[in-house]
Parts: sequence; structure tokens; C-alpha cells
Amino acid sequence: MSVTDTQATMERDLDRAVEELKVGAERWAQLPVADRGALLRRVHAAIADVAEEWANAAAEAKHIAPSAPYLGEEWMTGPYGALESAAAYARSYEALAAGGSPLDGIDVGAAPGNRVAVRVLPRTAQEWVLFNGFRAEVWMPPGVPARQVREEAGLRAGVVGEYGGVGLVLGAGNISSIAPLDAFYELVAHNRASLVKLNPTFSGLLGVYRKALAPLIEAAVVRIVNGDAAVGAYLTGHGGIDKVHITGSAGTHDAIVWGSGEEAERRRTAGDPRLRVPITSELGGVAPMIVVPGRWSAADLRFQAEHVASMRLHNAGHNCVAGQVVVLSADWAQKDAFLAELRRALESMPARGTWYPGSDAKIARAEAAHPDAEHVAGSLLTEVAAGDPACTDEYFAPVVAWTQLPGEGAEFLRAAVGFANDSLSGTLGANVLVRPADRKAMGAAFDAAIADLRYGSIAINAWTGMSFLLPGATWGAFPGHTVSDVGSGIDVVHNGHLLARPERTVVTGPFRAFPRSVLHGELSLFPKPPWFSSSRSVTDTGRQLTRYAAAPSWGRLVPVLLAAFRA
Repeated sequence: MSVTDTQATMERDLDRAVEELKVGAERWAQLPVADRGALLRRVHAAIADVAEEWANAAAEAKHIAPSAPYLGEEWMTGPYGALESAAAYARSYEALAAGGSPLDGIDVGAAPGNRVAVRVLPRTAQEWVLFNGFRAEVWMPPGVPARQVREEAGLRAGVVGEYGGVGLVLGAGNISSIAPLDAFYELVAHNRASLVKLNPTFSGLLGVYRKALAPLIEAAVVRIVNGDAAVGAYLTGHGGIDKVHITGSAGTHDAIVWGSGEEAERRRTAGDPRLRVPITSELGGVAPMIVVPGRWSAADLRFQAEHVASMRLHNAGHNCVAGQVVVLSADWAQKDAFLAELRRALESMPARGTWYPGSDAKIARAEAAHPDAEHVAGSLLTEVAAGDPACTDEYFAPVVAWTQLPGEGAEFLRAAVGFANDSLSGTLGANVLVRPADRKAMGAAFDAAIADLRYGSIAINAWTGMSFLLPGATWGAFPGHTVSDVGSGIDVVHNGHLLARPERTVVTGPFRAFPRSVLHGELSLFPKPPWFSSSRSVTDTGRQLTRYAAAPSWGRLVPVLLAAFRA
């Protein structure tokens, strides 16, 4: 078959998929809300049936050996995340079908800056046990009253008779649950069917995705295809596509919207995008890890250094929310001790190779920009200042930068927030590590600083990767980006309670793991977190957590806890 014939066949297949999705979206528009919820329950069951196949296929795509100590990451960021999301949307449908709201039973309180905070973790007694010591809130924009938040929850999920059209989901190539979760949100929040084009890195997961999402495929509201850049280009210009969602880089987004080279410059100047339909996006950025100085014990230094290293090394650094710049106080007496522990943590983490296409070139770019950087067990560690390439270039690889700013306490925190907002590219996720006593001493000044952080996800003594996996949390850039200045992206996904126009998610965890947490006055029984690269039981924890998510019960919760406490 000639190249021309191959292209023609490809286009016919894609045209047919789009037409099928149009019919499916029309049928979906008429489907009763209760039936929509039941369909998501069937999706949940289908995911559970292929969970092990999914995790193994994702590991194979990343060249992870079955014996690798970090295999559990693929369970948690693959089938576990998809199970939790499908269940959350099913619950929202069920609430709406019963004449209620997705926020029924959810606490709605206050947050700094005249904001409403929706408590999304813990939601149940089992979640209180499973995530003991953690809480998560979705903050709404300033001035939006609680009454309005409750009234608007649900988005278009409860609307029958509204045709949402056909969207194109350009899937990510680093985390295997992203593309399915994006398709879920398009369908639930907007009644929009999705043609999901997989990133080539996950082409081998096509079969397992089709099994996991079989109920949606049978309903003709999802189609999943493999394809290269030519397929993506054909679909972004397709007349049957009503909207595009992309998870990737700002460069790829801009190429879709504006083109490249002289064409892009001309179109930007004229305000004439080549993409004629709306686009939403999640595009990553340079994530800060702000370390608030205090009197830390040797164990605190060691634990939080492992935390920082894990934020960077999870998934070999190929995460859009991987911490990249550690922000330290130049006046912290323990700064050098912390850096020494960070080096030890990087050295002691299980060895893993980079696998994402282009990683070698990005590491080489980082090495060229930082010729004096330290090479620590496969990672690059370098000091930087504002204006350094590490502050604007998302390396998407095991490169850890650190910087130092003057001050202590609230003065340092204000400076660190200003640095993160003004000197680092992107607004997706920011991490803050602070000893509870130091947070208490800062009082309202700490809360005000967090409110000033312009990020779509903020983790305090946790990692923003939690926001990605928590089904009730929102995931996306801080509001305000446009197609002309896209930053970390536009709009949110993973919005299990279907909140209208959320601003950010804030996750708070314990500063220390059990039993040191309790010994130092923190009411938390949470062990070493499973996202720590040094966790010895992450694979068993991930497998048991996925089994629990498939059919939550106290009986299935016990094996999760037993595995987690072996970390």
C-alpha cells in the first residue's frame, strides 16, 4: 500500500470514528442521569477487571522490570487513579439523579482571602483511616459565596437534552491514567464524547484501554486510537471536532493553536489562531519546593530530604508536577545539613533509568547550562538564582536545582512565594515543607502566604502529586491563562464534585511519619508515604490500594495498611 493509500485509509477510519461519536453524543444527551451513573459504575468494574494488565502494560512501556522496587507507581498512577475517578463521577451522578448535589455531605467552610473551601478529603471514615493526618480542600475564587458554590456544583452532568459535541483528547505519554481521566471529565462535565489519541509512548496500552473503557466505547462516547503527529494534525483540523484538550507542553499547545515559524508569528500578531475550536490544556511547569527554616532534628532533615528527592525522582522525573527548584533560606543554620541529606537521599534511591523520549537531550541541555552541577547517582544537582534556565525550563528529567533567599519565618516565606510566583515558569503545583511549630508561630501570615501562591495545586508537607490522584481534588493551572499566554494551561480536570470555576486545591499532610508524628504531637498515624522513592513496599501497597478501590471495604482496607506500614 502506498503512502497516499495509507493516509487515505487513516483519514477514513478517523472520519468514521468522529461520525460514530456524534451519534453517541446525541444519544448521551438524552440519557437519564441515573443511567449515566450506572454506566460509570460499569466502567469502574471494567477497570477493576484489567487492573493488573494495565499496571503491567504501563510498566512495560516504561521499561520497568517486574522486580523493580518502584513498580507500584504504575498501579497507583494507572488503574487506581482511574478507579477512584470513575467512582467519584458515579457518586455525583447518583446524587444528581436523586435530586441532590455532588456536595451533599461535604463540608464547605472558609479559606484565607474571603474564599470558600470545599473539604474533599477525608470524605468517609475509611478515607480518614487511609489518609490519616491528611486533608484536602478545593478553594474557590475570592468573593464567591458558599450558597453559589453549592448551587452551581454539577456543571452539565445533570442536564438532559444538551448535545456536547465531539472533543479530541490528546493524551499524555508519562502517566497512564491521564488520557482516560481527561475523557471522563469531558463526558461528565460537558456531555462531550471524546476521540482519544494516545501518545506514542503508550501505544502498547491501546488494548487494555479499550477493555477498561469498553462500556463507554460500546455507548459510542469514546473512541481510542494510536497515531503519530500526522494523525494529531489531521484531527486538530477536522471539521467534526468541537473542542481540543491536550496534556503536554506549551510548545505543542502553541503549535496546534498558532502553527510554527513565520506562520505562528503572523497569526499571533493578527490574533488569528489556526485552531478554530476551543482548547483546554494541562502543560506542566517548573514546580517549587519551598523549605521553611526551623529547628529540625536529624530525623526531620533526613525524612524531608527524602521527600524532596522523591518529588523529583518519581516516574524518573518525567512528571509535569515533579519538584524542580528547592527554595531554601540563606540564613537557615541547617541549610548545609539539609543539602547534605538531599545528596544522600539522591544517592540512596533505587536506581532507575530515564525512559521518556528526549530525556537525554534535556539532561544535556541542563548540563550545558550548569557546567558546575554535581552528578549524584544519575541526578543533576545545581545551585541557581532567578533568571537561571532551571527556573524557566521544565527539564522533565532528574535535575534538581536549589536556590537561597534571605530571611527566616514569615519574612522568608513571603520572599519564597514572590520568587515562585515571579521567577518560575508555570502555575501548576507548588510544595511547602514546614515544621508544625513554625507554621503555628507564623499564624495568619502563613495562611496569607499560601493564599498568595498562584498555583493550581499546593501541597503543605505533602506532594502535589496527591492532588492528581485524589478524585475530589481539582487538577490544572491557576486560573487566568489564555491561548496567547498559556502558561501551565487552561481549565481543570479531575473535578469529582463538579465544582464550577475552582481556583486551586490545597493538600495538607503531617510533617513526620508515624510513629515520630505522634511522638511530636501530630495527630497522624500515616507511615512513610508510598510516593517516597525509598518506600520498600510501594508495589504491594499499590496493588492492595487498587484492590481496595475496586471494592472499598474495611476488610480490603486492612491489607493496604499492612503493606503501607512496611514502607
